[in-house]
Amino acid sequence: MFSALVLLSSALLVTAFPVEAASKTSIDTIWNGVEMGPPDAILGIAQNFRASTDERKVNVCVGAYRDETGQPWVLPSVRAAEGKMIENNENKEYLPIDGDAAFVEKALKFAYGADAPLERIAGVQTLSGTGACRIGGKFLAEFFSGNKIYLPVPTWGNHHKIFGECGLDVQTYRYYDRSTNRLDLDGMLADIKDAPDGSIILLHACAHNPTGCDPNSSQWRALMDLIKEKGHLIFFDSAYQGFASGDAEADAQALRNVMKEGLPMLLAQSFAKNFGLYGERCGTLSVVCKDAETKDILMSQLKNIIRPMYSSPPKHGSSIVKTVLSDDALTGQYYKECTQMADRIQSMRTRLVEAIKEAGSTHDWSHVTEQIGMFAYTGMSAEMCDQLTDEYAIYLTRDGRISIAGLNDNNLKYVAEAVHAVTDGKSITSN
Repeated sequence: MFSALVLLSSALLVTAFPVEAASKTSIDTIWNGVEMGPPDAILGIAQNFRASTDERKVNVCVGAYRDETGQPWVLPSVRAAEGKMIENNENKEYLPIDGDAAFVEKALKFAYGADAPLERIAGVQTLSGTGACRIGGKFLAEFFSGNKIYLPVPTWGNHHKIFGECGLDVQTYRYYDRSTNRLDLDGMLADIKDAPDGSIILLHACAHNPTGCDPNSSQWRALMDLIKEKGHLIFFDSAYQGFASGDAEADAQALRNVMKEGLPMLLAQSFAKNFGLYGERCGTLSVVCKDAETKDILMSQLKNIIRPMYSSPPKHGSSIVKTVLSDDALTGQYYKECTQMADRIQSMRTRLVEAIKEAGSTHDWSHVTEQIGMFAYTGMSAEMCDQLTDEYAIYLTRDGRISIAGLNDNNLKYVAEAVHAVTDGKSITSN
């Protein structure tokens, strides 16, 4: 009887779990239906640059600072901070879910000002600005009544992917007029006015990426008045504070004015560019609240979003920023180094335009010198950019954006002459 039951059970198992079912998870077939994903628009160009064997090659694509020799630069204040961290025998324990509280405090004061009302600002440490946008987008998708987020055209390419993945309805507003190579204020205001009341408006706090074209004070004023009238929520992305003009206080004026106006806002803050901490993935996300009680509630939900995503943030980069901003001497040194980076960028921007003109160009390149920050939005077409890469081994994005940080004394004349060659006799303001 027992043997019969065993045989019957075995038969049932064979029937319930046929051999064919197991083969569906075979190593030979399981991933056969997965297609090759598209390369990242920017990182793919950088990869092509590295693979190139052309001795003339120049990388003006990736937004990372380079010194006058074309090499990455670690700020001396950062090195000094790391030295202090070693002297203090800093450990490698996990940070809390919301990060290093002392770092977050220093970071938020850096952004909002020394007198920032931190008692009502919910702030968490994030994986640089990308992580801040992702956490912020997820938070808005879950807890904000409006589902539409409006991004400027153009904007950092990753914005669309990040907020779309968060479940937000990604829309756009006009920002840059390529027929004039200037801010399209009328189009910007019209689109933000047409957006449903209570929408999310993403704004670059300074040094707009990729155009380097920022509103002036009166334009910011008109924008703030309209956003207030429409009851929109502002989501600031701040990746270049201090790096843009060399003055961290001046670069923060737009978001600080919003704070003073009492408008609802979020801030994604990165320390990649302005501290040169690209690989450390150091940033914050903050939400301005009405009171301390609301802050505590929002902090609990932000931590609930972070915990299953990456548990807690990395420690080294935030410890560097905290150390620099906690030491008066290092803070002063850092500000001077930040100004040094910004000044070199501005100098190369001016010299690029001069060199293009010396090459024989009759175009008006004044928009390049009026822009600010790491990038120059040249106005060149995708075809011109392709020609620069194919014929001159100059690697850049196809929207005509050039990373000024990639220019130096050794390649400036070559790049300027190549730009003139591909734009000679062709319009750069009709794209």
